[in-house]
Amino acid sequence: MYAIVESGGKQYQVEKDAVIRVEKIAAEPGSEVVFDKVLMTGGDSCHVGTPYLKDVLVKGQVVAQGRGPKVLVFKRRRRKDSKCLHGHRQDYTAVRITSIDA
Repeated sequence: MYAIVESGGKQYQVEKDAVIRVEKIAAEPGSEVVFDKVLMTGGDSCHVGTPYLKDVLVKGQVVAQGRGPKVLVFKRRRRKDSKCLHGHRQDYTAVRITSIDA
């Protein structure tokens, strides 16, 4: 069985025991998080929400908090002798899915 959940404005397809990286959630490693915005469940039978499914929860456990790889943004303006280099690292939370309660 799988589910599609929404977290941080993005959608993730999750299964039991899968580890996903979502936008940073204020939770300590080892604590439980609940995703209540479930868009769809699938497997033997498929259920689609409008926009979310009622009475369906996806539970997970926070594995780690971290930062992603550095992304370099380089801007150069031709003939102006102007250039700018910026770096960015996105914060994330790694979550292991423990159950999909339908």
